[in-house]
Amino acid sequence: MGFPGTMVAPRSTMFFLWPEFVWLMLALPLLPVTYVLLLRRRRKAAVRYSNLAVVTAAAAGRNWRRHLPPALLMLAVAALLFAAARPVARIPLPWARTTVMLAMDVSLSMRVADVEPTRLVAAQEAAKLFLRDLPKDVEVGLVTFAGSTQVAQKATLDRASLVAAIDGFQMQTGTAVGNAIVMSLSELFPDHGIDVGDMTFGRGMRPSRGLDDKVKPPPKQITPVKPGSYNAAAIILLSDGRRTTGVDTLEAARMAADRGVRIYVVGLGTLDGAAAMPEGMSIYMKLDEPTLKEVARMTGGEYQSTKPWARACKCKRARRS
Repeated sequence: MGFPGTMVAPRSTMFFLWPEFVWLMLALPLLPVTYVLLLRRRRKAAVRYSNLAVVTAAAAGRNWRRHLPPALLMLAVAALLFAAARPVARIPLPWARTTVMLAMDVSLSMRVADVEPTRLVAAQEAAKLFLRDLPKDVEVGLVTFAGSTQVAQKATLDRASLVAAIDGFQMQTGTAVGNAIVMSLSELFPDHGIDVGDMTFGRGMRPSRGLDDKVKPPPKQITPVKPGSYNAAAIILLSDGRRTTGVDTLEAARMAADRGVRIYVVGLGTLDGAAAMPEGMSIYMKLDEPTLKEVARMTGGEYQSTKPWARACKCKRARRS
């Protein structure tokens, strides 16, 4: 999987710290006018001499070189006034930034052992292997989800913090796949006003003020773009995909597609699930591969089953032993 960054080069702007000196430059045209008046006065004084040599010398003074020093003086005065105004310009440099959000399932269904040793351990090993091979200049954030969704780690370049968060998972009941996608989008687009709680319970059921007693802005209206066209971010979803609560998975995928964010999905588990589960519970242990594939297709991402990821984890453990 490749995650290219995006180059940003905003326009530069210039302003003056002391703009009053700029207004003094309006007086600069008086300097050449004064100079011309002085030249005319000199010529009138020259014709009073009776000596022809003096008149000839005065006439010879019309050469353009004699005007060069006064012209340089005028330019110097203009430059001094401009410098005194203290021009300042903000010049943003082009930069490349890529952010990847890891959305990892920590629901109880992840303890099933149809993927050795369990779905959760396989997901943890795959995530750490992914972090090891990822370029160091790519920021990674971590979202965990079960019945509720949390940001376990804000986007960072600190791989050690991410690994510690991955190793510290605590399993919970429920599986809110859609909420994980929405939460990842809210981290990638903090100015869009995306709120998981509002989408889950309805905006009218929750207070319009946040914990900091500030009125929450309404969700930002966006113009949908081509799926997969936003190259500055991506979401990697590791789950068995069987949603039991929260935002509809495909609705959340549509939000990502409208923003051009690709979702790369890793399906954990098997289509049959765990055969030893009690009657009525086995359906929740089955890999919901059709939904996960549709999420990848809608957003322009890719879907992978557990097999290649588990194989990579086994190779990694073999190298350690």
